[in-house]
Amino acid sequence: MLFRQLYDQETSTYTYLLADLDTKEALLIDPVLEQVERDLKLIKELGLTLRYCLETHIHADHITGTGELRKRVNCQGIVPEKAQADCADRYIKDGEELQLGSIQIKAISTPGHTDCDMSYLVNGTHLFTGDALFIRGCGRTDFQSGNSALLYDSITQKMFTLADETLVYPGHDYRGQTVSTIGEEKQFNPRLANQSKEDFVNLMANLNLPNPKKIMEAVPANQQCGKSLATA
Repeated sequence: MLFRQLYDQETSTYTYLLADLDTKEALLIDPVLEQVERDLKLIKELGLTLRYCLETHIHADHITGTGELRKRVNCQGIVPEKAQADCADRYIKDGEELQLGSIQIKAISTPGHTDCDMSYLVNGTHLFTGDALFIRGCGRTDFQSGNSALLYDSITQKMFTLADETLVYPGHDYRGQTVSTIGEEKQFNPRLANQSKEDFVNLMANLNLPNPKKIMEAVPANQQCGKSLATA
C-alpha cells in the first residue's frame, strides 16, 4: 500500500493519499480545496489514478476539494450516509467496506463531533479518525449537532476496542504531531484517559472555543461537495 500524509497549513488539516501498488488506483481522505493542485501533481508524479474522495464528515473549518477533483479527474465523492450532502456520488454506511485493489477500507460510524462522522479502518492497521479523535485530544462538540456523550461512546466503545497497535491518523493536528496509536490514546489522551462519561461531558461543555474562521462558508459549501476553484 502506498500511503502519504499531506498537510494544509492554514487549517491544520491532514489529507491522506492511499493507493494500491498493483492497480495504481488511489483515494484521498478529506481533500482540501486550496490543495487540489498539490494533490493532483503528486498523483500524476506517482502514476496513480484517483478513484475516490472519501469524507469523514461535513467540515466546518475548510472547504473540501472533492468537487473540484471530481470535475478534473472524474473520481467519485463518497460521504457518510447521514451527511447532508445531496451532491455525493455515493454514501457509505457503518460497517460497509470499500475495496481499492488489495486495500480494504471499513467504515465505522463515530458520531459526536457532528452527527454524521465516520472513521475508516484500513487493512485493519490504520485508523483515520477525522475530527472525532485527535492525538491527545478530540473534536469539539458545540456545533453541527455535536454531542459529547455520543462522542465519548464512539471513542471508548468503538475506537478503543481496536487493537492497541492500531495506528491513529487524525483529521487535524495543531502541535505538529503526525501519528499515534490506540494504545497511546487510551493511556495518555488527557480528555479520555481515566475519565468517566460525566467527566468528559463536563470538560467539553467548558472549552469555550471560538468558532472556526471559515464555518459560515465551509459548511454550506461542503454540503455541495465544495465549490469549484472558479467560484471559490
